[in-house]
Amino acid sequence: MRFVFIGSGTLAVLTGRMLVERGHEVVIVERDPATIERFRDELDVGFLHGDGTRPAILREADPENTDLLFCLTHDDQSNIIASLVARSLGYRRVVTKIEDPDLEHICSELGLADSLVPMHTVGRYLADMAEGQDIIAISDILRGDTRIFSFKVDEASATVLEELAIPDVARAICIYRNGEELKFADPQMRLHIGDEVVLLTRARGLKALRQRFE
Repeated sequence: MRFVFIGSGTLAVLTGRMLVERGHEVVIVERDPATIERFRDELDVGFLHGDGTRPAILREADPENTDLLFCLTHDDQSNIIASLVARSLGYRRVVTKIEDPDLEHICSELGLADSLVPMHTVGRYLADMAEGQDIIAISDILRGDTRIFSFKVDEASATVLEELAIPDVARAICIYRNGEELKFADPQMRLHIGDEVVLLTRARGLKALRQRFE
């Protein structure tokens, strides 16, 4: 698979290195030539010099042959703009990192379903740890080729869950409403626009789910 990163911060470098070790192709878009030179000998990835919010640069990064684009700069506005431009250029899937939680609902309204708020994740982890709760990493539960897939409900899919025509490769396990409210999946539940439906599937089922819901 082929992955493109906009920005070369710690999260991008760490994730990119892991993907390369797993045999994938990685390209990093970076506007600072000094940063590219610093990482060129350290990372076995391709580099593209330029501003990742610009359509010309994103076209050069080859949307047709890219499986996923990560927008991971240190600037929330740049990540949102790059994500919107990338979506207009035909990137299959885009992950948008934001540091300001107040922008999360903006991403949802703009249709950027895969928004990532790292501090939320870390904060929740630390709060659970402080309370003495047993913390089980999701990777410890998803064994073998088990995978999690989620999508946001839009106007076309705002129906009763059992009428959603979920492919046979997956099962709905829960729904998040209003960002945080957990509801266990019930076939008779009526979905609302903006709900996030979480599905359990196998790795080979991901393609069918992306074709159905993205």
